[in-house]
Amino acid sequence: MDVPFWVWAVTVGAIVAMLVFDLVGHVRTPHAPTLRESAIWSAVYVGIAILFGFLVWWGWGAGFAGEYFAGYVTEKSLSVDNLFVFVLIMASFGVPRELQQKVLLFGITFALALRTVFIVVGAAAIANFSWVFYLFGAILIYTAWVQARSGGHGDDEDYQENAVLRFARKRLRTTDEYHSDRMTVKLDGKRFLTPLAIALIAIGTADVIFAVDSIPAIFGLTQETFLVFTANAFSLLGLRQLFFLIDGLLDRLVYLAYGLAVILGFIGVKLVIHALHTNELPFINGGEHVTLLPEVPTSVSLLVILVTLVVTTVASLLRARRDDRERVAADAAASGPTSLSAGGRDPADALPDASENGVRETGTVSAANPGRRDH
Repeated sequence: MDVPFWVWAVTVGAIVAMLVFDLVGHVRTPHAPTLRESAIWSAVYVGIAILFGFLVWWGWGAGFAGEYFAGYVTEKSLSVDNLFVFVLIMASFGVPRELQQKVLLFGITFALALRTVFIVVGAAAIANFSWVFYLFGAILIYTAWVQARSGGHGDDEDYQENAVLRFARKRLRTTDEYHSDRMTVKLDGKRFLTPLAIALIAIGTADVIFAVDSIPAIFGLTQETFLVFTANAFSLLGLRQLFFLIDGLLDRLVYLAYGLAVILGFIGVKLVIHALHTNELPFINGGEHVTLLPEVPTSVSLLVILVTLVVTTVASLLRARRDDRERVAADAAASGPTSLSAGGRDPADALPDASENGVRETGTVSAANPGRRDH
């Protein structure tokens, strides 16, 4: 895939411009975005990503466009999984909702810069050492096993600070209270970091961990550096809006981790097969290529990714609906006998009839939003 320098320049310039637009147009004035605002801008960024894919199709053919779309869908699904941790971090640091946009945007910008470095290093390693595919494949297969075993959730629901964050807390001066949307504040002649800055450090360092599976995953679908970079960039753009759009739905995606485990495991196996086809390690088949299994075409990869995501999403929503019905029934059963003994009649009789309000109040009872779970 021959990508002229001017195409690189225009693409990077457009991505930077979108980040600046987000900062000036949405984040500069602290506010909690509405559901409508989040939905509109999420659709806009997804539309831009899809449009870019068709430009790749027009400029370089359907094959490379398929690699881009497979990479974009995979990176986007992994980004949704990462939102669980972002929710935990926001809750752990008590970040006010109107300030969360700024933390997310700065965190996304840091993540994009960090992943760009990883992409350049990964591309250079692949170009010079074919055995890197074995390493990437092993990382993804192990990550898939961990995801499937844990269901994507840790044993406790509290955010666990990493070593970098603990070091920052210990070595840097920090305040206990927020000062609007400021990252630092001067008190008694000394400069302090605010909790907003510490939350940003938490999100930034967490993305280092996320990159461990996302970068090998995208290289398992395409080795074109331009496509790897753009798929990552467009998956991160719009993540801020997506956070507010699906915040209330995250706990309902109970099977997402299993779906991601299938995807990562599939890509990991694909990488190992590719590594065998390009094998140069002397202790494997005497340094000769191994072609017992055929390479997995991009079209099959894209189909597996899409079907897995659809199945796990639908299954998650059906499970959530069933759990809601069971919870309402359990609440009604628990409160019924008590209310009857106390008042002598069913409390549901005192509620407005369905013909007046469309549904009884008992039909709208839901459990309190459960705590977020770590990954």
